[in-house]
Amino acid sequence: MMLRFVITASMVAIALLILGSVVVSSKASVAADQLCDVTADSALGREDYSTAVVLHRNVLHSDPGNALAHYHLGFAYGMLGRDSEELSEYETSARLGLKSWDLFLNLGIAYFSQHQLGRAEQALETAVFFGAKHAEAHFNLAIVYEAENKLDEALREITAAQHLAPEDLDTANVNAIICIEMGNAERAHDIWQRLVQRAPGYAPARANLKILNRSLLPNGQFLHTAQFSTALSN
Repeated sequence: MMLRFVITASMVAIALLILGSVVVSSKASVAADQLCDVTADSALGREDYSTAVVLHRNVLHSDPGNALAHYHLGFAYGMLGRDSEELSEYETSARLGLKSWDLFLNLGIAYFSQHQLGRAEQALETAVFFGAKHAEAHFNLAIVYEAENKLDEALREITAAQHLAPEDLDTANVNAIICIEMGNAERAHDIWQRLVQRAPGYAPARANLKILNRSLLPNGQFLHTAQFSTALSN
């Protein structure tokens, strides 16, 4: 029986939208002053996503090259669960030259949800490039690296995320899981134990600490990670 650790409370990466926040490279085709429609964006702001879809499609009917409108339309589609349309709009926005870190964050999350790990990695690396000071970009890139078994890279990114958001519980939890996968059960145990002490209501840490404690040998030492698959078979 393989040990299965709980990654986050929800196991779902959170989409993020920063209305009007656009960083454009000098080579991008998007004008630095490109704007989306105020009324359409207002619908996004009040979480009326069905209306936002209609209004952003109207914007794009008259201005099909508006990369920001494509991005906002994709976000609205995503919040309505229209995943394929969400991804298509994000890709269009990126192709048109939008260089917003949160676009690439959401693009990477969309790829990851469809198990396109290589594309998710590329998009999230771009998110980190444009948004190096944002913990969300590093966190989600760490999740992708961990899924690809690129553990050194995953540890680097989750460490960066923790530096930027030291109080975030999910970030510390993922750090512990990466430590487990790298064979450092003692470090993982220490992280989870401190999480339980700091936030007793945080279920993933409690569950993971319980799982790890079940792998203790009689002498108090942890089983090697490779042995975990047989530790709970009885």
